[in-house]
Amino acid sequence: METASIPNPSIIERQRMNVDIVCVGFGPATAGFLTTLSKQLVNADGTPAVESAAMPGMPPQVLCYERADDIGFGVSGVVTKARALRATFPELDSAQIPMTVPVGEEKVLYLLDPIGASRRSATLRAADAMVRAFKWALPVEHDALNLPWTPSFLHKDGGLILSMGQFMQWVGAQVQSTGTVQIWPGTPLAEVLIEKTTTADDRSAPVPGAAMSDANQASNNKLAEHSNVAAPEDGRTPGRRSKVVGVRLIDQGVDKKGQPSDGFTPGMDIHAALTVVADGPVGPIGQQLDAHFGLPEGHHTRDWAVGMKFVVDLPEDTPLKPGTVLHTFGFPEPEIFGFLYVHPDRVASLGIFVPSWFDSPMRTAYRQLQHWMLHPYLWRYLKGGKLRSWGAKTLGESGRRGEPHLVGDGYARVGEGSGSTNVLTGSGVDEAWATGTQLAEAVIELLKAKKPFTKQNLDETYVKRRHASWVEKEAIVAEKSRDGFQKGVVRGMIGMALAGLTNGKLTLAGDPVPPWKRIPSIEEYYRGRVSPEEIAKLQAECQARNSSLHGALMEKAGWPAIPYDGQLLMSHQDALLMGGKVQAPAGYADHVEFLNPELCEKCGAKICIEACSGQAITLGDAGVPNFDREKCVHCGACVWNCAQPLPDNPERTNIAFRAGTGGLHSAEN
Repeated sequence: METASIPNPSIIERQRMNVDIVCVGFGPATAGFLTTLSKQLVNADGTPAVESAAMPGMPPQVLCYERADDIGFGVSGVVTKARALRATFPELDSAQIPMTVPVGEEKVLYLLDPIGASRRSATLRAADAMVRAFKWALPVEHDALNLPWTPSFLHKDGGLILSMGQFMQWVGAQVQSTGTVQIWPGTPLAEVLIEKTTTADDRSAPVPGAAMSDANQASNNKLAEHSNVAAPEDGRTPGRRSKVVGVRLIDQGVDKKGQPSDGFTPGMDIHAALTVVADGPVGPIGQQLDAHFGLPEGHHTRDWAVGMKFVVDLPEDTPLKPGTVLHTFGFPEPEIFGFLYVHPDRVASLGIFVPSWFDSPMRTAYRQLQHWMLHPYLWRYLKGGKLRSWGAKTLGESGRRGEPHLVGDGYARVGEGSGSTNVLTGSGVDEAWATGTQLAEAVIELLKAKKPFTKQNLDETYVKRRHASWVEKEAIVAEKSRDGFQKGVVRGMIGMALAGLTNGKLTLAGDPVPPWKRIPSIEEYYRGRVSPEEIAKLQAECQARNSSLHGALMEKAGWPAIPYDGQLLMSHQDALLMGGKVQAPAGYADHVEFLNPELCEKCGAKICIEACSGQAITLGDAGVPNFDREKCVHCGACVWNCAQPLPDNPERTNIAFRAGTGGLHSAEN
């Protein structure tokens, strides 16, 4: 009997394609970049405005690879001031974009706890008592205080409510209609290609730890994940430095471990003069660049949040008008912020943000989201509604302090993964778009001047533009605005107000630490509410039926069971199927890996299981979790929720998040 011949990874031959510019990920930053760039590559008569080096006589060859199966399968219903968007589209008519509406009424609400189950400090309990005692004189209704005054930095006057899925499809259609850009969805990128350049004669050689040969690929990837700070560019080999020369597509026809199997097709190497990296806060290419080049001194990525949302049909008799924006805080736990944005045609995006400074070993978003929806102030609007779609994503909350090296030889970084999010205003889309347009203007300048994409040239064009813009000025104001949350919610809210009102001159201090350092044990967290004996019993019961622990513990601590109605309130699995439409094709490797099984075995918290947005991580044998790729929504929450740091690099955890396929399949997010 003949057996199929499986290629030897050490001798895999890969196809190569040369282009001028390759983009990693199609989000708001890349969309801004490609929209601006595509308009300036060809003259009105159809001749190239600038010429391609990869294909002489033609306009520059520009490719964009997006991991998701469609360019509209992102996750974010947003409200934005839309300054950068309107600068790109001065005649923008919101009616052109489905689910888009100008911002109308805005409210900020402090939600009281109508159940008595949330963990509130003595200060908050006293404040709650005061609000209830004087509710006859305050704007209080349905256990919510409508703040009579909202700081101007939180307002989105003149802005837009968007569905990012619909917006990205609209932008993508415009970009591709120019004929100068190709966008390829459903095409994850596995690795960044890095070479060592010899400055004396410009010769190059592969970099250890980057894509070099498949024989060393797995070990080098692991080395990269274990290291967050690289040696200086000239620190290892005098006269040589690193240069990004492109990206490698993910291998197809492999098993869960990435080993070649039936139908094996090696990923192609895409070589480009410029690689634009915009794969978000947990994207594999961005992570590899951070591992190789390190972060600038004093910078870190220690602040995170997971955002989870529903898109719903509101009841037919809803009083909420299109353009309504509600921001909430205080419930279900004081650390959790919520939002509700009303689109046209009785459609609303709503959800919560669960931050890394929510010090709970049961840091679950889905159950908290359901309790948030059931708050009396919100449920009166939502009761009778129906789920349309569901999703979740990680948000990088370090802001300017999370800014990596923005440029290097052959690469530039834009968008959320480049630290552009404003953590004071909670704004990210407009800032990301702006960084993309700034890079496009720099690229056009360099192409017309026939200058190479070196670090120096990109610094003098892109970085200079960015640091002179409103994005940087407002990021400086916001930089330390959330530090107070490291020491409590009340301190954090006061610190944000001080930063906003004084343009960042005054803040309340608090040193951000890696999330794993903040996590108490389950017994510590529930002390006085659930005894250690009861916790042990619940753990045994949940392990026997292979279910997560948070639901049982929350109900034991006083949270009521969720009254499922099958329309809006439903099990997590039903939300995955009905709202997320989650799926993943066969023939690809698992993109979540538990690096050191021995660390998992000794972990008592297993927050990765409780925090998993798609229930893709479950209890496994000997304490090492199982991962189901077909349920993963690629939110990346497991990476920063892992309670086990790597022994040789405590800035990184025991979970590696690699390139992968599948995920959400809804364009309404």
